[in-house]
Amino acid sequence: ERAHQAMTAVGQRLVNRAFRLVTLLAPPFDHAMPNPGYIRGYQPGVRENGGQYTHAAIWSVMAWAKLKQAEQAWEVFDMINPVRHTDTPEGVAQYQVEPYVMAADVYGIAPHQGRGGWTWYTGSAAWMYRLMLESLLGITIQDGRMSFKPCMKPGWQRFELSYRQGETTYDIAVHLQSNSEESAALLCDGERLQTDYLELLDDGQRHTVEVRLVP
Repeated sequence: ERAHQAMTAVGQRLVNRAFRLVTLLAPPFDHAMPNPGYIRGYQPGVRENGGQYTHAAIWSVMAWAKLKQAEQAWEVFDMINPVRHTDTPEGVAQYQVEPYVMAADVYGIAPHQGRGGWTWYTGSAAWMYRLMLESLLGITIQDGRMSFKPCMKPGWQRFELSYRQGETTYDIAVHLQSNSEESAALLCDGERLQTDYLELLDDGQRHTVEVRLVP
């Protein structure tokens, strides 16, 4: 319950839909406030001081996905996706940085709201990859076993991806059952597995995997 309350507060206080960003805190610290230390070295609305610090924005989407709040998770993921910042001429003029890499931060207050900051930021890129693959598509690997617990985007019935393990390729299709009375199932090369995970092999072959989910 506390987790749901906390994420409701994030959605209400920190998600800025007009400028497509998630600020780290609000309002930003200025010199009239008690000094919080390091972050006040930035101007109000920049980086950790009231701007979007992209690591934390990504973690918020991970939290919504973990709480199975798919609509909120996918909405905010779409907002912080750099490609979506530049899908209109107005967005390009506002964002002002490359749309094909992650920015460490996005400015949070006027007159630069929505402007991207430090780009080519590999830390945020790595977290964004994990968000997409693990939290949203639900593909996790531990001890050589692949598990499937997707946070399916509302309206989706199916998605596909390919995963390479050494010299071996797994073509994976994940879909919702059309009949809610059918049971969940995991199949590899047409054979139904008795486990809820896939043992990954590196046998140099190409395998097909089907994940059937219950609606």
